[in-house]
Amino acid sequence: MPEKKKFTKDVLKIKEPEVLVDSICNKLREDIFHRFRRRGAVVGISGGIDSSVTLAIAVRAFGAEKVLGVLLPEHDSSPDSKNLALELADTFNTATVEENISEALKGFGCYARRDEAVKSIVPEYNPETDKMKIVIPRDILERKLPPVFYVTVVFSNGKEVSKRLTPKAYLQIVAASNFKQRSRMSMLYYHAEANNYAVIGTPNKHEVKQGFFVKFGDGGADVMPIGNLYKTQVFQLARYLGVPNEIIERVPTTDTYTAEQTQEEFFYQMPFEQMDLLWYGWENGFPAEEVAPVLKMTKEDVLNNYSNFERKMKTTDYLRSAPIHDYDFWD
Repeated sequence: MPEKKKFTKDVLKIKEPEVLVDSICNKLREDIFHRFRRRGAVVGISGGIDSSVTLAIAVRAFGAEKVLGVLLPEHDSSPDSKNLALELADTFNTATVEENISEALKGFGCYARRDEAVKSIVPEYNPETDKMKIVIPRDILERKLPPVFYVTVVFSNGKEVSKRLTPKAYLQIVAASNFKQRSRMSMLYYHAEANNYAVIGTPNKHEVKQGFFVKFGDGGADVMPIGNLYKTQVFQLARYLGVPNEIIERVPTTDTYTAEQTQEEFFYQMPFEQMDLLWYGWENGFPAEEVAPVLKMTKEDVLNNYSNFERKMKTTDYLRSAPIHDYDFWD
């Protein structure tokens, strides 16, 4: 019998990145050229680590001349996102097109619907001068409790106020904000169809499995080549592929709300290095008592995280489900 794999801090280290990248590229070419019969790739680039690695892989698979990078800024986007996306495209010599979706979002009522919900909780909020974001308070993160969402308003004078969101206000803010991802998806498919290209999705393993994506938004794509890679593995490939250091060193953000917000404080609730190892342990059946000493955690903390992962998987099944069409009840 083969020796049972041990749980160590290096268990997710990619030993041969060139072999992994070659395998991904081979499958990409097979899927895009032969299965879908498309002649190239469209990638939405935001200056983030996931979209950057995805673009780099697409260039490796198809050649720079068959890859189009699409910048999709809007009213709330950080200027850094555009600058880093352009630096990425320059590094890999890919053509780009910029599509500002602000006016489309205004037409959908994205900003107005969101701001209405924020004002229902913080009446003094002025979207013209103040900034906002959704957060999970630190004490809730540290106690590993199910997420309770608050809205934080940063006023023009620097003062901050955080108040717990009602379910109605939370859902309205999220629903309105999701216009952003769905508008971007529509624009990506416009450029893909205009060029007979395929849309290459950028979600990593945690976004796919934990449901940190918008259904038919950033979850809408033809293929997701990094969808089985842990976040720390995405960083490993970024260094191997030559993604600019400014992007690698940038703290991952949602770039969705007007106030600066990290992915950790909004959704993941822990550093990526810790989350990756915990998820690997849970997914591969490692007992909590084996994982705990490696991560310098208690057995109870590990078990709490395992339960949290299981809860996220169950509650986000809807997001990963394809449309159900087996309604044929004819004899």
